[in-house]
Amino acid sequence: MSVEYETDYEVGQDNVTIMGMDLHNPVFFISALLIVAFVVGTLIFPDIAQQSLNGAKDWAIEYFDWLFMVSANIFVLFCLALIVLPVGKIRLGGADAKPEFSTLSWFAMLFAAGMGIGLMFWSVAEPVGYFTDWAGSPLNVAANTPEAKDLALGAVMYHWGLHPWAIYGVVALSLAFFAYNKDMPLTMRSAFYPILGERCWGWAGHLIDTLAVLATIFGLATSLGLGARQAAGGLHFLFGTPNELNVQIAIVVGVTAVATMSVVRGLDGGVKLLSNLNMGLAVLLLLFVMVTGPTLLIFTSMGQTAADYAANILPLSNWFGREDTDFLHGWTVFYWAWWISWSPFVGMFIARVSRGRTVREFLTAVLLVPTVITIIWMATFGGTGLDQVANGVGELAGGITDESLALFQMLAELPLTAITSLLAIILVLVFFVTSSDSGSLVIDSITAGGKLDAPVPQRVFWAVMEGLIAGALLYGGGKQALSALQAGAVTTGLPFTIVLLVMCVSLYKGLSAERKLLKQQGLSGA
Repeated sequence: MSVEYETDYEVGQDNVTIMGMDLHNPVFFISALLIVAFVVGTLIFPDIAQQSLNGAKDWAIEYFDWLFMVSANIFVLFCLALIVLPVGKIRLGGADAKPEFSTLSWFAMLFAAGMGIGLMFWSVAEPVGYFTDWAGSPLNVAANTPEAKDLALGAVMYHWGLHPWAIYGVVALSLAFFAYNKDMPLTMRSAFYPILGERCWGWAGHLIDTLAVLATIFGLATSLGLGARQAAGGLHFLFGTPNELNVQIAIVVGVTAVATMSVVRGLDGGVKLLSNLNMGLAVLLLLFVMVTGPTLLIFTSMGQTAADYAANILPLSNWFGREDTDFLHGWTVFYWAWWISWSPFVGMFIARVSRGRTVREFLTAVLLVPTVITIIWMATFGGTGLDQVANGVGELAGGITDESLALFQMLAELPLTAITSLLAIILVLVFFVTSSDSGSLVIDSITAGGKLDAPVPQRVFWAVMEGLIAGALLYGGGKQALSALQAGAVTTGLPFTIVLLVMCVSLYKGLSAERKLLKQQGLSGA
């Protein structure tokens, strides 16, 4: 006899209405209280906040680096297994479900939400940093050598390839399956129904959703803070404006205002439009660098980057006996924590736009398409930056002095610098807006008990909260703003790692039960 996961719980049944807002009790109130307390405390006691954040980050990395490494590997293997297992034929939304968005728009939305700002910020700085041993060298390879150059792009792909997208894929597939196939609320707790049963609507579920909100908003704030720093760096590079904290916070305020307007317009009117604009601008900049940069080297770098990624994925995935602890802790563990903290946001957003796809189609696209695009992107921007360093060309030849300027320093050695740098700043800002409004819609759904059409004031509240946290982390971090941003992501990512591991078990139980049910009914997907 197969197991059917059915519940009488109705979306929003625990909600309360206050001032025209439809709020889940108690997830909204606990989350909002903790976030407001953090923002106020950081603004009043910035030094204490900085010490506390860095202390929490150092503790999490020292004692739980193994957990981040093991978990990330498990997520990749789990997703690959689901692709080849019979459950891969199950269609999200039922056998007759049709996709709501074209394949191109679907790719654009999931990619822009998942990686945008980070790829702009790190595509030049990270490989050049590895090559020159700016802040840790992968596998202790000697800096400024041919081996370091090859490993630089391979290590970058390790951080931006299959592992992050497997993390997103686990969350997105779990949410989509239980929402579309089992008619449960589109919240994190629904994914735990096979394990918790009706208890997932009680305090166990409240805890899961609250952790999801906190992880999401701090993961978003990290990206928004990075975006503000890079935009400020670009403005300083182009126009000589001060690259200082007040400018970065002003950018956060301005972009948050634009994101708020986009959030009010909703998924089709705001996020979809901006995501497509993002991809158009990104492709334009990518093609320009390909044509005006070292074109032949860029194209050969694509194959070399893929080969170096494949050759080094196992050594980089190992955490035993590693001597490159600066790289392991400062880069890899931070990235895994950052992706995990982003996963509720990106996962739920991908779930919302993925009805009608089969499990196999969904995971294949989510894992492979962004990885291929990232290889092309990194080989183009990172490969051009590495070529300039290796040949002693431009400011990058002196190494990384300010990671937020690396992209612009690379573009300075290509034609039409002013135009391309301005385009890069606009692209950063549009990615910034896309991430903020997408995140607001997702957090709003969680704190509205799974409702997808919550009142506009709730969306506005969360868009403003994201901007406040990004500003608070920048302010609390001061000159060490990057460290503060990383600390926020690592600290919130740690507890959520456990949540995702349990989610894998719950998802497999749900998919297995669904396949048995479909087999009994003689439907496709069995």
